[in-house]
Amino acid sequence: MSSSNLSHCVTTQVDVPASLAFAFLADPIRLGQWALGCMRTEATDEPGVYTGFSLFDGSQAWLAIDAHADLGLIDYKVGPKGALMHRISARVIAGPNAGLSAAQCLVMLLAWRPAGMEDARWHRLCASHEAEILLIREQITRLSEAAG
Repeated sequence: MSSSNLSHCVTTQVDVPASLAFAFLADPIRLGQWALGCMRTEATDEPGVYTGFSLFDGSQAWLAIDAHADLGLIDYKVGPKGALMHRISARVIAGPNAGLSAAQCLVMLLAWRPAGMEDARWHRLCASHEAEILLIREQITRLSEAAG
């Protein structure tokens, strides 16, 4: 984990190929199984925009996903309906690029703090990502085992 008042990054090793981890993180419906601020995601009437609900306070959240498979990069745009902003990214590093086998990868979540975000909200986001990276690892591993 790496954190400051401006950004927060968590990383885990997952014993699956990078392509499987990438597909999992780029799936907006699966996001609703691990993103504590946007559970139970579902599509909206607007193409590419999804909604879910915060596990903390039940508030509704919106998101869009911009996935770049060639870079192993997933950008998440989040915020109020009609005003989504790119604030969170996931990165998948193929195992051989990290000295691991091709059947392994690294998964990272990176968030940055917008000006004006209250300390309590930033702390909650950082704590959430620390839990979410564990959920991601376990869910991807379970998905791989079920397929395998």
